[in-house]
Amino acid sequence: MTHPFHPLSGQQFHCVGERYNRYGKRLFLQVDDETVCSVPLQWTDLAAADPERVMGQGRALLRVADLVELARLVARLDKRNRSGVSDEV
Repeated sequence: MTHPFHPLSGQQFHCVGERYNRYGKRLFLQVDDETVCSVPLQWTDLAAADPERVMGQGRALLRVADLVELARLVARLDKRNRSGVSDEV
């Protein structure tokens, strides 16, 4: 697991399967005897190195694409909150 903020970052797991969804390829990793987790390919060392991270030599915490995605998520949540949709159960 190579994603720097994932709780299992730095650990190695056996890949037991893969699937595709609308967001791309996901891998199923065997965490222990009972647990399998699904993670994006980009969070593993099986993905090609990101040129932005290579050029920055790992100094940047976030990529521009990540910040754009975060801004879109915040805008969607803000719009939903303004329309009166509650997140409460």
